[in-house]
Amino acid sequence: MSTTPQRHPLPADLFTLADHERHARARLDAPVWAYFSGGAADEITLRANRSAWDALTLVPRVLRPLAGGHTRCELLGRTLAHPIMLAPVAFQRLAHPDGELATAYAAAALGAGLVLSTQASQPLEAVAQAMLGDAGRGPLWFQLYLQPDRGHTRELVQRAEAAGYEALVLTVDAPCSGVREREWRAGFRLPPGIRAVNLPAAAAPSASGGTDPSNGAPAGSSALFDGLLRHAPTWDDVQWLQSSTRLPVLLKGVLHPEDARTALAHGVAAVIVSNHGGRTLDTTPSTASVLPRIADATGGALPLLVDGGIRRGTDVLKAIALGARAVLVGRPIVWGLAHSGAAGVAHVLRLLRDEFEAAMALTGCATLAQAGREILADAENFCSSTANETYSH
Repeated sequence: MSTTPQRHPLPADLFTLADHERHARARLDAPVWAYFSGGAADEITLRANRSAWDALTLVPRVLRPLAGGHTRCELLGRTLAHPIMLAPVAFQRLAHPDGELATAYAAAALGAGLVLSTQASQPLEAVAQAMLGDAGRGPLWFQLYLQPDRGHTRELVQRAEAAGYEALVLTVDAPCSGVREREWRAGFRLPPGIRAVNLPAAAAPSASGGTDPSNGAPAGSSALFDGLLRHAPTWDDVQWLQSSTRLPVLLKGVLHPEDARTALAHGVAAVIVSNHGGRTLDTTPSTASVLPRIADATGGALPLLVDGGIRRGTDVLKAIALGARAVLVGRPIVWGLAHSGAAGVAHVLRLLRDEFEAAMALTGCATLAQAGREILADAENFCSSTANETYSH
């Protein structure tokens, strides 16, 4: 397959990420749309991720000097042009033939960091090659699901290191698949020719998008707990991974302050506050609601990133104000990819960055250091209600 991205004219009516979503929905088949857009069970968490950002309100400061302002931030020893990164999204060739290659070209062109999924549908080496040649690119990280066979995991890590990836993002909130009923009702299955190309065939997800939970469990036992979950990762596996690589290790999928403190004690490089986009356990809290608690628990000693429901530049600013160093966006990247390939992804990123810069200027923030909780009208009540409702015992 060619590594040169296909060129597509952008639709003329793209003014918001919602416009991108509308065009993507018209382009994708119903089962594929269900796969990318759906959440777990009743999709309560999926909706909460979005509504929580809306519930936060910004209080502008006026007449503050803004000349020379910028969106730069520091993360893992690098200076990023802006704090917007691309979350790992599996099987992007479902949305467009170029898949992750188009996403990488767009990320590089817009200076955005990219996290490639273990379940990418393009080779990790080709994606790295597409991105690493751009001098203005953001960081390139590899998302990792620990494989039952540590040898397979070690091989993936070594390939990522050799290809030039700069960090490993270990997903820790999905020891099994969520109850994704929207996918099931739509009859989603991976079509021929699309698979997790970086995994051995035996370790790759099945055509239905999941794995066999029995995994050899004895008759009469729990197919899940005595099958698939025999290999569920633990903190010991985090330590093993750290000892097996020269790359920094981040944990993705942390929602509880105590887990964040444990991550800090284990020396992880950063934590991504995430509920898997509402795709694993339904009724978990929104990421916006737990972010300030985790920020308070770690006291600035651990870089925090956040994903889940970010659709506006104002959302990015609110995340920074609540303690995030950067944000990750997932589904909107697929929307742009679906209708216009690399150009669509680039346009999504451009919209977010332009909105973010406008939000900074209009709140009187010349730099991210000025974007603290004081720009949120209800930050104190928001944080205290989060503590009382989410972590009361």
